[in-house]
Amino acid sequence: MAVSARAEKPDVNQQMCPSRLVLEHVTSRWGVLVLAALLERSYRFSELRRHIGGVSEKMLAQTLQTLERDGFVHRDAKPVIPPRVDYSLTELGTGAAHQVWELARWSERRVVEVEEARVRYDASRREPATNPSQ
Repeated sequence: MAVSARAEKPDVNQQMCPSRLVLEHVTSRWGVLVLAALLERSYRFSELRRHIGGVSEKMLAQTLQTLERDGFVHRDAKPVIPPRVDYSLTELGTGAAHQVWELARWSERRVVEVEEARVRYDASRREPATNPSQ
């Protein structure tokens, strides 16, 4: 299947730019975590689900399928009984995983500052308590 040549340079700020969908896929909550996990090593589905806390079977399957379709994840189904399917990153996926994993690690390092900023923001938005004695 041939891929059409784009006349214009991709620009994520443009409403119809297809790079927005790619960005959405790799920066979704589960997309980031799947890419990061697969950066470590290949995983079987059940291993990956246990490794990524809180992801449902349905969401993990959808995320893997989306990332596979985009060319980030390789699905290797082995013809054995019981069936064995391993997931790993492609070269393209490895590049994306490094980018989003750095953002995830940054988030871990700065979460305390973000939480403090939220407290300050919320405190500045509260209405002053009314004094019933006045």
